[in-house]
Amino acid sequence: MRRASMAPVTAVLTAAVMTATLLAGCGQDQAAGDWFPLAAGHRWTYRVTTTGGDEGETRETQVMKTLGRDDLVGGAAWHRRSSSGVDYWLRVEADGIYRVASKNDLQADPVPDQPPRPVLKAPYAVGTQWQSNTTAYLLMRRNEFPREIRYTHPSIPMSYRIEAVDDRIETPAGAYAPCLRVRGTAAVHLYADPATGWSDLPLVTLEWYCRGVGLARIERTETAHSGFVTGGKRTLELVDFD
Repeated sequence: MRRASMAPVTAVLTAAVMTATLLAGCGQDQAAGDWFPLAAGHRWTYRVTTTGGDEGETRETQVMKTLGRDDLVGGAAWHRRSSSGVDYWLRVEADGIYRVASKNDLQADPVPDQPPRPVLKAPYAVGTQWQSNTTAYLLMRRNEFPREIRYTHPSIPMSYRIEAVDDRIETPAGAYAPCLRVRGTAAVHLYADPATGWSDLPLVTLEWYCRGVGLARIERTETAHSGFVTGGKRTLELVDFD
């Protein structure tokens, strides 16, 4: 297991390991790999804690592995696999890192993202902004079926902004710095209840990408002060990295 130094460096909380050797031979890949390691052989283990709604608190473990480069339509892409059974392919461009395809265990081939989905945009500096689609992972209807809002609102625009580049964070895997802190904000327009009527319910994500480690922590909050809809919070934090 690799643990971060306690000394300060320069930051982002979602990616980066062994900058000097990572993605050797490709300049822009190496720069992106500072914050988002893509080369084969890395593994991240996360503890995922969900609170709120009617279910109380739940905990689970998620593992992400890097599997190397694959040839896809449009060129080579870096392959990652999640323990949830989903594969992702990412490509480094001059203006950042993009997800270009994904595949679950029921699909025979990778499904291209049209257009490619930005994950982390360059320059890796305070103020860099981009937009990508999300959904409501935690908002639930109390008395309707399906309860999950994501089935009726599968694609919600979220605006992202790098708001810090020198954060230091504590995780079960150790302390990391420097880290990028990225904030994502969105809203979903729902009928809250008869007293409130229609309302914009906020979706907020904080992500930390740390140099040499990559994604180290995510905090997702979906708030619903409503009699018809419940919200919650989900935290993903790194417990092991190699």
